[in-house]
Amino acid sequence: MLAPVENRSVSPVFVGRTDELDTLNDALDRAAAGEPQALLIGGEAGVGKTRLVEEFATAADRRGAVVALGGCVEIGADGLPFAPFSTALRALRGALPDDLAAAAAGQEGELARLLPEVGETGGGRHDEESMARLFELTARLLERVAADRTVVVALEDLHWADASTRHLLSYLLRTLRTGRLVVLATYRSDDIHRRHPLRPLLAELDRLRTVRRLELARLTREEVGRQIAGILAAEPDPAQVDAIFERSDGNAFFVEELAVAAHEGCCTGLTDTLRDLLLVRVEALPDSAQKVARIVAEGGSTVEYRLLAAVARLTEDDLIEALRAAVGANLLLAAPGGDGYRFRHSLVREAVGDDLLPGERSRLNRRYAEALEADPTLVPADERVTRLASYWYHAHDPAKALPAVLDASVTARSRHAYSEQLRLLERAMELWDAAPEDVRHRLRPLDYAEAYPACGCDPDTAPLRYLDLMAEAAVAGRLCGERERALKITKRALRLLADEDDPLRTAWFWVQRSRLTRSLGRGSGREELTTAQDLVRGLPPSEVHAEVLTHVANWTMLHAPGPDAYAAAEHAVEYARMVGVREIELDARQILGVLMVDAGHVETGLTELYDVKGRALAEDIPSVALNAYVNLPSELEAVGRSGEALPILEEGVAYARRHGLSETEAWIWGNLAESLLSLGRWDEADRACATVARIGQGVGIRGGHASLRAELALHRGDHTEAGHQLALAQGFFGSHGRAPQHDLPLTRLAIALAAAEGRLPDARAHLTRALDLGFPPGAQRYAWPLLLTATAAEGDARGLPAAERGRAELLARVREAAKKIVAVVPVWRAHELWLRAELLRAEGRGGPQDWAAAVAAFETMERPYDLARTRYRLAEALLTEGGDDERDRAAELLRLAHAVAAHLGARPLGDAVGRLGRRARLPLTPGPRRAPAATDPVEALGLTGRERDVLRLVSAGRTNRQIAEALFISPKTASVHVSNILAKLGVSGRGEAAAVAHRLELFPADALQAPPAR
Repeated sequence: MLAPVENRSVSPVFVGRTDELDTLNDALDRAAAGEPQALLIGGEAGVGKTRLVEEFATAADRRGAVVALGGCVEIGADGLPFAPFSTALRALRGALPDDLAAAAAGQEGELARLLPEVGETGGGRHDEESMARLFELTARLLERVAADRTVVVALEDLHWADASTRHLLSYLLRTLRTGRLVVLATYRSDDIHRRHPLRPLLAELDRLRTVRRLELARLTREEVGRQIAGILAAEPDPAQVDAIFERSDGNAFFVEELAVAAHEGCCTGLTDTLRDLLLVRVEALPDSAQKVARIVAEGGSTVEYRLLAAVARLTEDDLIEALRAAVGANLLLAAPGGDGYRFRHSLVREAVGDDLLPGERSRLNRRYAEALEADPTLVPADERVTRLASYWYHAHDPAKALPAVLDASVTARSRHAYSEQLRLLERAMELWDAAPEDVRHRLRPLDYAEAYPACGCDPDTAPLRYLDLMAEAAVAGRLCGERERALKITKRALRLLADEDDPLRTAWFWVQRSRLTRSLGRGSGREELTTAQDLVRGLPPSEVHAEVLTHVANWTMLHAPGPDAYAAAEHAVEYARMVGVREIELDARQILGVLMVDAGHVETGLTELYDVKGRALAEDIPSVALNAYVNLPSELEAVGRSGEALPILEEGVAYARRHGLSETEAWIWGNLAESLLSLGRWDEADRACATVARIGQGVGIRGGHASLRAELALHRGDHTEAGHQLALAQGFFGSHGRAPQHDLPLTRLAIALAAAEGRLPDARAHLTRALDLGFPPGAQRYAWPLLLTATAAEGDARGLPAAERGRAELLARVREAAKKIVAVVPVWRAHELWLRAELLRAEGRGGPQDWAAAVAAFETMERPYDLARTRYRLAEALLTEGGDDERDRAAELLRLAHAVAAHLGARPLGDAVGRLGRRARLPLTPGPRRAPAATDPVEALGLTGRERDVLRLVSAGRTNRQIAEALFISPKTASVHVSNILAKLGVSGRGEAAAVAHRLELFPADALQAPPAR
């Protein structure tokens, strides 16, 4: 390599940018305190972005921070996938090898897609979550590395970034939660035209409060003068400063070029364009140095010395002399790694590159490609395939370019860089017809295509088809979010297949079209699936057949559950077993299990779901296991087994986090929030919702989160917030073609909000629409609460003249609809009893016995809010009936309901209980009592006989299970009795209850020697 050469055009004095440096240093301070920072630095080419980053990096290094720089690498018009992140991670590995190894432990196979040095790249499937998994693991890796020290990651030239790099940066800046980390990125603002791919990302990041954006302005005249003084090491002539300032317009790079030109007495300061100024500098070099400059301009952002030597074809002495001249003229610089060369500024490279003739450009690319083919070690291994594809493509040689581009597409897929895979596949399709037939005939699907299953052909001998490329491109487009492009490719493939007799391949493309149509909100996807199903009907079993049936079963389960969905799932399982496609088989079995539960075959369905989860974990099929962590607890919640769902959900959160799948983790957190809500753990549910909001990005996740927020707000009496969240949920799920699992809860929330705000006609309209649509089979978990909410609104409005018209007909429709809803598990039976009592109340009939049945049903379950609501209604019915005994019982029920409402923060329920208590002149909290001497102190406390027995065993230190065994009741019933006792005694725990019993001498000492539990 060359010895250091004096750099005369760069000022040793850093000029201006005081405010920007203050902002960056403030970010460093915040990061050092544990608050991750993100900054975007924009400015036109040459304005000084790189110099600002260098100055900040130097200052950060002096303060003990670890600085990792990465730049977006441009090869021709192509960016290397994840190049800036790979470079930055490589720098971190060099600075902190042990720390990075520890942070990557257990995930080396995935992280090797970005940094091959950490291990062998893992296999794994390619799906919507593959890229998200890689992104999540990268974010967590940086957080762990920055846990104990400040780390600065600087990514330069974002305007050249490939799509995968943009997606990863977006994910990183949205999800950083902890760590002493500063992430900053620079980009050319003058390059960001209306259709530039970076523009949407900048708009998205602008909306994040955690991202700060700096725009570098041009230098002022005073700053230009100081810059020139630094370059010339002397005070410049004011007239010269004026001339250069006017000519450069304050652009720091052009100030440097003009200052040097003026100092050397060159007339370039008078040229018509600044581009000419740059080229004149090149043309002043010896011919060999000009040749080397042109070669470097076409080779990419940085060209390795050995590769440059192979392409230049000069003797080593001549090459070094040419490089010395180019470096001495400050056109080229040694690359940071010391093994190559790059232009001092990209503007110079662009000027030289633009001056190349078309034939000259393609000839240089051919020489690069031939050199790299002859010696693949000339470039880093992780760049080799991509650079070779780019060189051959720009050499305009289809015979060489097609296989090279396909190789690069496979590499991009293996790195989960699906955007780059799509771009390369589109390039391959462009080259297809131009490539010789013998070249195409030698290509095999096994080497390049995996999206379309090998059905009916031998992948070892069958040639690659254009339709195989289209299948790969359609899947890559779906995985990287380019669904419009994927749909366009899919439609084109189906037009080509219209003239072929290939029903399996045609059916496969119809399935892709269904998925894309649904994700784009262009329809439900049902028509496309029907077409696919018709195409495979009657054909021998195949992977495509099993996949079609699984998608049909899944769609039908969500939108129209019933016998058709069940039959499709059974056939999918059968076909998948026949052809040995384990993943599809387990997916179909999972659908079958959900359908069994929803159809009332609860234990059989849950057993199936438990078995699928266990097998997926044992056989290491994460996609199925993650679905099981969502679906199994959801079905447990549906049948009222919320407590059983909790540990599975907590296990699922850990599993999803371990696999770096934040979207699936968000689904699991949403289900966890729902179960916590049912169990009366509202504060925990609120925190779970906050986690969903932080990590969930999908429309379905955000819609579910908004629904849960609306539910909580309604329960707590915040109608404004409930309305806001309900509107958000409706927006996320759309207004047409919603699946029942979304539509029915949203309708119930709309009814509840309308009733709470006194808009009974609106509540009735929502109910009427639901009744008109009907409740599909398996919808009982949503149907019972919806009918209850609507009927309760009618009961509350009874007696209002405006509400009488149409009530009888509407209640009759509710009663008729309820007859068709399954009630085979305790929670559904409890809702059925509750609805019956509400219907009678709305009709002005019924009495305490109806509400007592509902209360008794909920007393055996862990649903404190529902129990409190039914107790409140039972107390109301008892007070209406009158009598001293009824009054005492009502007082006890109201106290219990009031205690629950106060604990949960359920203000509407608490207010209703309070109003009823005041009307009846009943105290809602136990006050100090002085029982007559002859009165039993246990009775004076308001304890029932059963509660006396339970308190005796609590005082003896028995657990709920031991109490249940001793008294021949269930543990849940024992738990309910304990809760009632605590409320009546006004204490917060079992120990305090035992202390009260001891202080009041409620039980003789020998009575505390309870019989052994049986």
